[in-house]
Amino acid sequence: MPLPSKKDLKTALEVFALFQWALSALVIGDAVILVNLYLVVFTPYWPVSVLMLTWLAFDWRTPERGGCRFTCVRHWCLWKQYCDYFPLKLLKTHDLSPSLNYILACHPHGFMSHSCFDHFATEKSGFSKIFPGIIPSILTLGAFFWVPFLREYVMSTGPCSVSQSSMDFLLTRRGTGNMLIVGVSGLAECRYSLPGSTTLVLKNRTGFVRTALRHGVALIPAYAFGETELYNQQIFTPGGFVSRFQKWFQSMVHIYPCAFYGHGFTENSWGLLPYAWPVTTIVGKPLPLPKIEDPSKETVAKYHVVYIDALHKLFGQHKTKFGFSETQELVLT
Repeated sequence: MPLPSKKDLKTALEVFALFQWALSALVIGDAVILVNLYLVVFTPYWPVSVLMLTWLAFDWRTPERGGCRFTCVRHWCLWKQYCDYFPLKLLKTHDLSPSLNYILACHPHGFMSHSCFDHFATEKSGFSKIFPGIIPSILTLGAFFWVPFLREYVMSTGPCSVSQSSMDFLLTRRGTGNMLIVGVSGLAECRYSLPGSTTLVLKNRTGFVRTALRHGVALIPAYAFGETELYNQQIFTPGGFVSRFQKWFQSMVHIYPCAFYGHGFTENSWGLLPYAWPVTTIVGKPLPLPKIEDPSKETVAKYHVVYIDALHKLFGQHKTKFGFSETQELVLT
């Protein structure tokens, strides 16, 4: 049997890097729950579970107080394999001042936000060299911080809770040079995540604008060209049973369940691996906003329009470089 080539080994490492991060929530979360059930029901070591819950209660506010990042984890060599799989690239259009704070809204969300994670939760895209003096903090769902061990692993790369108190803390108690990265559209945008799609859930998403106004920080639009090319999804017949179930589920939990897929381990097979498609994230020009402690709906709407115009401009300036036609425009819903 011939030995695997260097290319085969590199491919295997890239796939491992993808799966270890994507499945970490499922594996670690299930393992912690099952182990604690076993300790409580079948062994006399239930105090271990009590200690875990005690620590969770004691450390509950940490994800809303800047998290607990470890520079060594952000520099893991494994993230280089993650980045090379696609590959992923981060480009800036303007310099950022470490004497200011920023809120960066990254579009589109996609299914797994691969580019957003790699650029802002690791250093393998060269974030610190591209934006010296800026500390990025991805804001994500609070559910990731409910399970012991999983929360520590997630926080080790820099993410914090997306709650309002978390954002207020980062923008007021951590000095300057902070960049909050927000997936404005969230999981609701997954239903529009198709190859070639430029549909964004943004019309009624104004919370990030209100927060920026309350703290007087600049908004930065960013667009990841290629993020929607990484997976495909099965579109069910409108009005059919599955389609109606998807809409009902979304109305209940605000998450649209999608039958998405990529490719498998063999050629022309289906699987959960994303397609190896290059993704380039363009970070736009900061939009300075005035500080208004209690902005009115009209004021928020006004600056929301300003942000949307800037996002349209950013997309229009770069779209032809990444396979879109001159006539292609962003569709906001």
